[in-house]
Amino acid sequence: MKKIIIALVFVLGAISVQAQELYWETNVNKAIEVSKKTKKPMLLFFTGSDWCGWCIRLQKEVLKTPEFSTWAKQNVVLVELDYPRSKPQTNEIKQQNSQLQQIFGIQGYPTVHFATVTETKGKINFNSLGNTGYVSGGPSAWLGVANGILKKK
Repeated sequence: MKKIIIALVFVLGAISVQAQELYWETNVNKAIEVSKKTKKPMLLFFTGSDWCGWCIRLQKEVLKTPEFSTWAKQNVVLVELDYPRSKPQTNEIKQQNSQLQQIFGIQGYPTVHFATVTETKGKINFNSLGNTGYVSGGPSAWLGVANGILKKK
């Protein structure tokens, strides 16, 4: 019995480590470069990480799961655009996030936009593939919506 418990703890630990391996870029310019190199669209997660209940729920139920982690590594470049009330942010990040909020017309949180980027004469243009928010039903339901959006590209 003791061996079973130890094995279970090891497996659960390995799963949580896998889910934590995801890297969320906060600098959109860096994310754009990675997106260009990898030819993957960006997943832009607009969140109020320290006050938005639905954002926290989306993180817990989907974005921090092994299923999402595996999917994300294969399909997208992750970008977190946070609008916290208590957490400190640099002025550069605040300004960047404010501009992106206007560009994408964000009116509520959480909002997840999938986008690619084209550059014309040095000007960056975001090409929105679609967007979603919280979807009930856990990772499989959310990923079903995300895959539907990405198939349009």
